[in-house]
Amino acid sequence: MPELAPLVLVIAAAIGFGVVNGFNDAANSVAASIGSRALSPRNAIILAAFCNFAGAATGLKVAETIGKGILVPEAISYVTVIAGLIAVIIWGTIATRLGLPISMSHSFITGLAAGGIAVAGSEAVMWGVLGQIGVSVVAAPTLGFIGGFALMVVMLWASRRSAPSGMRVVFSRLKWLTTAFLAYSHGKNDGQMPIGVIAMALVIYYKQIGQFGQAATVWDEIALNGNLWWVIIISALAISSGIAMGGWRVIRTVGMKITALQPIHGFATQASAATVIEIASRLGIPVSTTHCATAATMGVGATRRLSAVRWGVTKNIVLAWVLTFPICGVLGWAIASILTAVL
Repeated sequence: MPELAPLVLVIAAAIGFGVVNGFNDAANSVAASIGSRALSPRNAIILAAFCNFAGAATGLKVAETIGKGILVPEAISYVTVIAGLIAVIIWGTIATRLGLPISMSHSFITGLAAGGIAVAGSEAVMWGVLGQIGVSVVAAPTLGFIGGFALMVVMLWASRRSAPSGMRVVFSRLKWLTTAFLAYSHGKNDGQMPIGVIAMALVIYYKQIGQFGQAATVWDEIALNGNLWWVIIISALAISSGIAMGGWRVIRTVGMKITALQPIHGFATQASAATVIEIASRLGIPVSTTHCATAATMGVGATRRLSAVRWGVTKNIVLAWVLTFPICGVLGWAIASILTAVL
C-alpha cells in the first residue's frame, strides 16, 4: 500500500473521531443551558460550535500528550492509531444512540494503549502518563461535583433576598458566558485530540518516506511555525461540525433527566465544570467534559435534596463510564491484532 494511503485514512478517521466527539462529549457543553431553558437549542449549539472551534485552535498541551505521551515512539504506527480511532468511533456512536454521555478522550486513549499492547506488548505503553490520566478519571468528576455543590450553595446564599423572577433573568443572561466558557474549555481539551492523532500520523509518514528531519519537527511546525495550520483547522472544524449536528439524546440525558435545572443551576454547573477542564488543559491532562459536567450537575441538584437527583439515571451513566475502559480496550486490542495479521 502506498505510504500516502494510510496517512489519508488516519486523517479521515481522525475527522470522524472529532465529529463523534461533537455528538457525544461536546453535547455536555450545551446540555445545562438547554435543560434550564436559558438558551434556545439553536443559539446554544451555534455558540458552542464557535467556542469549541476557538478552544481547539488555541493551546496544544493536550494534543502533545495524546500524540507523544501514551505510547513509546517505537510502538506508534498506523495500526495502533487506526485501532484506537475505530474503537472510539464504534463505542462513541453506540453510546450516543443510547443517550449515554461518555468520555471520548478516555475511550481513545484506552483503545490506543490496547492497540499498542497488541502490537508491541505492555512495554509499548508509557504507564506513568497513563497513571496521571487514570487519577484524573476519579479527580475530575469529584472536583466537578464538589465545585457544583459549593458554588450553588454560595449563589443561593448570596441571592437569598432576591426575587426569583429577577434572578432568572440575570442568570439566563450570564448563561451565555458560562456556555461559551465550557464550550471553549472542551475544545481546548477534547478538541485537541484529533490534532494529536493527525500529528502522530504525520510523524509516521515522514519516517516511512525517509524524511526523519520532518518527522522530528512536526510538533514544532504545528506549535511554533504555523506551517501545518491546516491540522488545527480541520480538527477544530470536525468537532464543531459534530456539535452543530447536535447530540440530542445526550443533551436530554444530561440537561433534563439527571435533575431539574433552572438558569442559576445551569450557571453553577457550567462554571464549575469549565474551571476544572481549563485547569487540566493548561496542565496537558486529557479529562472528560462528560465526567466534569455530569458530576457538577449532580452536585448542583444535591443542594436541594439528595432525592432531587435521579440516581437511577446517574447509575447508568457511571456504568457507561466504567464500561468504556474494557470495551475500548478489547476493541483496540482486537482491531490491532486483526490489522497486524492481515497487513
